[in-house]
Amino acid sequence: MTVDLDAVDDVLVALADPMRRRVLDRLAAHGEATATLLAAELPVSRQAVVQHLAVLEQVDLVASHRSGRERRCIVQPEQLIATARWMTQLASQWDTRLAAIRSLAETPPEAPPRESPATT
Repeated sequence: MTVDLDAVDDVLVALADPMRRRVLDRLAAHGEATATLLAAELPVSRQAVVQHLAVLEQVDLVASHRSGRERRCIVQPEQLIATARWMTQLASQWDTRLAAIRSLAETPPEAPPRESPATT
C-alpha cells in the first residue's frame, strides 16, 4: 500500500506544535466541540484555538461545520491512520536492518583454516 508522503509531511508539521496536539486531544475527547469549549479547557485564547484548528483542518485532521451560529469541529482520523501506517512501515524497515546488524555482530568469526606443518 502506498502512502502519500506529502500528506504525512503535512500531518507531522501540524502535530509538531505541542498546543496543536493538545487541541486535537481535547477535541478527540469531546467527539465534537467548538473553539470556545476547547479554549475553556486550554491555557490559550479562543482565537489561538481557532488558528490551531484552522491548521489541523488544512491538513485534514479536523473537519468543521456550521450549526446555527457555532462552528463545530470533529477529528478526521484518516490522515492520522495513514501517518501511523507510514511510521509502522518505517519502524519495520529499521527493525529488519537492526536485526541484520545484530546477527552480524553476534555471529562468531570463522576460524582461519589451519595450515598443516610442512613436511620435509
